[in-house]
Amino acid sequence: MSEETAETTERPARKVREGTVVSNKMDKTAVVAVVSRVPHAKYNKMILQTTKLHAHDETNDVNIGDKVRLMETRPLSKLKRWRITDVLERAK
Repeated sequence: MSEETAETTERPARKVREGTVVSNKMDKTAVVAVVSRVPHAKYNKMILQTTKLHAHDETNDVNIGDKVRLMETRPLSKLKRWRITDVLERAK
């Protein structure tokens, strides 16, 4: 590989998800429920599918009910593969 191709090669964009915090009892970790609409395999009706993702929260500032944006990251622990980038809406 020449130096030009090494400099211009970019890694693929990281996945971004939005969800609601359902648990913040762990230190620097929040569990976020991400709801996605997927078609049913047989009937093609759109159904809601909820996935719980463990996300890194460096400052421990999110609370249950907050809407947050997640970004994919390197594995931080056995379950943590996401990190919280910003809080979109605080819980009331």
